[in-house]
Parts: sequence; structure tokens; C-alpha cells
Amino acid sequence: MEVILKEDVANLGNRGDVVKVAEGYGRNFLLPRKLALQATLANKAVVEQMKNAAARRSATEKTQAEALVAKLEPLVLSFTRKSGENGQLFGSVTSADIATDLATKGFEVDRRKIQLAEPLKSLGEFNVAIKLHREVTAHVKVTVVGDGTTETPAAEPVAEEAVAE
Repeated sequence: MEVILKEDVANLGNRGDVVKVAEGYGRNFLLPRKLALQATLANKAVVEQMKNAAARRSATEKTQAEALVAKLEPLVLSFTRKSGENGQLFGSVTSADIATDLATKGFEVDRRKIQLAEPLKSLGEFNVAIKLHREVTAHVKVTVVGDGTTETPAAEPVAEEAVAE
């Protein structure tokens, strides 16, 4: 049985591919879950139109993403957080924090597009990747600074007393 995939199916193919599958797999799994259409001439024409429309839409999204990259690249985001002695933060800077800061500057970016392997938990400068399109990624500099209130002033007088003895 030949089917046209409507969605990406693992170990089978990508959206829009025409693949041969077993009768039972196509009839009992792919077709009822609307993952595929039966490969007829009419359905092939419809899928071809859908592919063309998707390609045009993807091209316009890519140009918009490239324009947004030009605006985001020179941007530097700064966050002030409480930190400990070794530059470790008591909290963290997450992708949601970066997305809200970008929103205050006029850039609407979904937090899921901000690629942080894990939240930033130390002081310093970081380059954060924002995947705006499948082929377009922007890099924004994020600076995390301490707020100046640390626990070290209480520890310093003890060190001075040891020196005085």
C-alpha cells in the first residue's frame, strides 16, 4: 500500500513523502491517526500544493527571522542577581527571564526558542543562542552581575582578629 505522510513518522519518513507500507500498518495505524493519506492522484496533487505553500511560508519566515537577527545581535541583556562568595547565584537566570527582558525591549521571542542547556547559575558573560527559524540562529550576549550584597563582610572581621593575635 502506498501512502502520503501528513506528519513526520519515526523510522518511516518525513511529511509529504510517498512511502510503501504494509496493508495492515497503513489501514490500522497511519490512516486512523491521520498521519497519512492513501496515495491517489488527487491526494498527490493536494500534497504538492501543500508543499509549495509551506515552502513559500518558510521563505517569508526565514527573511523575517534574518531581519530580527540583525536587530538582536548587538543587544546586550544584563541581569542583577544575589550571589555568594564564589560567584554562584542564589537563584538563576532562565530562558523565561531572558524572554521577558527581550519583551520589555520590544522583541517578542518565545522562551522555547531560547536555547539554554541549563539555567545560568553563575556570574559572568554568556552567549545565548536563540533559534528563530530552522536555518537562522541569533546570538545574544547575556551579562549576569551580582547585586553587591554578599555574606563576605561578616567573615572579614574574623580574619582581622586572627591577624591581630
